[in-house]
Amino acid sequence: MFPVTRRSALLGSLALAACLCPAVASAHDVTAGALTIQHPWSRATAGSAKTGALYVTVTNNGTQPDRLLGVSTDVAEHCELHTSEASGDVMIMRMVEHLEIPAGGSVSLAPKGTHVMLMGLKAPLQKGTTFAATLRFEKAGEVAIDVAVQGIADLQPMD
Repeated sequence: MFPVTRRSALLGSLALAACLCPAVASAHDVTAGALTIQHPWSRATAGSAKTGALYVTVTNNGTQPDRLLGVSTDVAEHCELHTSEASGDVMIMRMVEHLEIPAGGSVSLAPKGTHVMLMGLKAPLQKGTTFAATLRFEKAGEVAIDVAVQGIADLQPMD
């Protein structure tokens, strides 16, 4: 049996470790009102590239729809919401004013699909780094996120 002071210290250390583990595991997710923003990520860019993309999944746990109205970040001059559609062998991108986030549903922004276009990159996006961005929703308001930069050929977020 441990003396009281040593046992208290041990229990305190275990409690601290238990608190830190969930925070590390879910540090990439952000909750804002009824919305959960999961795994914001981007791909590394070639040195001379002036565009990049931001990907994320937004889940609406509420009973009312919301809309993603825009995105901003200091790493790019401006951001646009885009959809991508296949037309034969060609992918066609089209800018949209907003993205509907249905009540009880989710929207995934991913390569070869809907995404945030980062226009006028100020520097290359480098694998292993992060950058800050702000998502602007009609109801949830502005939500700050940290975007993880992954490999240039990655097609899905890393855990």
